[in-house]
Amino acid sequence: MNKPLLAALSSLAIAGLGATPAIAAPHTAVKASPHAPQAVKATVDFAGTVSLSNCSGSVIRFPNSADTDPALVLTNGHCLETGMPDAGEVITGQSSSRSFGLLNSAGSRVATLRANQVVYSTMTDTDVTIYRTTTTYARIKSSYGISPLTVQDTHPTAGTAIKVVSGYWKRIYSCNVDGFVYRLKEGDWTFKDSVRYTSACNTIGGTSGSPVIDTATGKVVAVNNTGNEDGQRCTVNNPCEVDAGGNVTVRQGINYAQEIYNIPACFTTGNKLDLNAAGCTLPKP
Repeated sequence: MNKPLLAALSSLAIAGLGATPAIAAPHTAVKASPHAPQAVKATVDFAGTVSLSNCSGSVIRFPNSADTDPALVLTNGHCLETGMPDAGEVITGQSSSRSFGLLNSAGSRVATLRANQVVYSTMTDTDVTIYRTTTTYARIKSSYGISPLTVQDTHPTAGTAIKVVSGYWKRIYSCNVDGFVYRLKEGDWTFKDSVRYTSACNTIGGTSGSPVIDTATGKVVAVNNTGNEDGQRCTVNNPCEVDAGGNVTVRQGINYAQEIYNIPACFTTGNKLDLNAAGCTLPKP
């Protein structure tokens, strides 16, 4: 789990305590030449990301969300303030007053958002917590000029160029989707169809819950959650890959994220959770 405890301290010691986190360039649009049309990549910076007390996260919307809907914040299940959910546990509708630091494109904190509910949280099959805040997308936009990040509702693709944006560290990691893991086992938890990064995304503690953004579309395709730190086999902070035949592979230094393309189908009008909605495959309580 990429929480900022001993793992983060160790990583900082290795990197050097004087190291400066990478900060994204100012938010500027990229224009294609009219004489030589080419694909225009999305600008990926810190706008719409949030910092938590122990993790990273982002303000998200689904393809069918309305500007007047209550804004949602996405992070990991293991970042839940009441403690990590047990294997097989699903939490819905739990009261919360958690606060989030809303960041602008340069990574500066411009506001504090507050939750009133844990809409959904689990570490079964995936590793997500979704909070409902006390404000709307429209109010955030009008007050701070910041739009939410849109969740992609189709399966990510191997080879896709991605950025992992940590609001906790104000640091952006760039790499590609290396592939997908049938089962990722970590301690008591098992995650299904996880995203494996190429080695350039060497995420550390505190990056848990960071949005994984497709650099071509600007959409969130996964949520960063863990990595194998010490080369151990299937232990906490040392997840292992298990294929359909039960074969185990350990990749020390490689990091992972959980897919979120299946989440939009579980939310209906008004950003309301409906685990019985058609197409919803999230684990149920």
